Amino acid sequence: MCTRPKPWMIFLFLLLALPPRAPSQAPPTYTFTVPVDEVILTFHATGPQGLPANDLKLNDLSLIDNGLPPRKILEFRIMQDFPIHAGILIDTSESMSNHLPGDRAIAIEFAQSLLRQQTDQAYLMDFGRLSRIQQPWTGNSPELVASLRRISTGTESHTAGTAIFDTIYRTCLNQFGKIDPVTSRNVILLFSDGEDNASSMLLKDAVDMCQRTNTAIYAFRAQQKPGSSSTGPQTLTDLTSQTGGRVFPDDASEADLQKALQIIESSLRNQYRLVYRPSALKHDGSFHSIHLETPKRFDSITVRSGYYAPTH
Repeated sequence: MCTRPKPWMIFLFLLLALPPRAPSQAPPTYTFTVPVDEVILTFHATGPQGLPANDLKLNDLSLIDNGLPPRKILEFRIMQDFPIHAGILIDTSESMSNHLPGDRAIAIEFAQSLLRQQTDQAYLMDFGRLSRIQQPWTGNSPELVASLRRISTGTESHTAGTAIFDTIYRTCLNQFGKIDPVTSRNVILLFSDGEDNASSMLLKDAVDMCQRTNTAIYAFRAQQKPGSSSTGPQTLTDLTSQTGGRVFPDDASEADLQKALQIIESSLRNQYRLVYRPSALKHDGSFHSIHLETPKRFDSITVRSGYYAPTH
């Protein structure tokens, strides 16, 4: 005997027979990254008698990047009395043995008279073919001075050679790479004759890493013998000019050395920060020259000579 299906049974059968509904999907989202190429430029300007010029306005400046004015200025401001982070790099290869006492004295004077223990930090590294940190970051001047007094030359005679570029590259990457350049002034005090015969890195690599970490190099050059054909002086000139620093002789008179330290402190304590986008920037690793001019009422301006374009 056959029973007639009830209406609710028919409804249930039809419901189960329907194809399953596809789960609801959120509308697709698309993300994209637009490369923003910004150049961070810090510089120091002086007025009459070499005093810091702290009244510059943006419209006072004329900036040319590889022959073109910038596409857009993103930031311009003065940076006064910002904390200093200083890396003291002392060449202790055999060729520097006669210069170490004088270089040590300059570095000790820097530690004692320029570093402010409440805000500033410094670390000490000696190098030949290899480099070694003799004093990690510290704001304690007596501790830094004690480490300076322990440095000696010729301790790596079994691995003769000097690797300046490698040392600077690692310093900027491993030390200054961890410091925010917006809130600090990064500087390397380099004591050397400039002779590099053992680096795997090139001068370009060292300069590029300094520029990425906004680190200026101030070099105290060991003087060469008259008639020397050394490329060391030019190497130090390139390192300092391309990072916004200067070269000083390490055998100058006491008065001139004091003046050199005053110039370094004035440059670091009184800076301008200019951030801009270049008009034309290809990711080809090429060098971009920078020309920054101020009105005639300013005596001089200290700024790096350019930068290397990114490669990616």
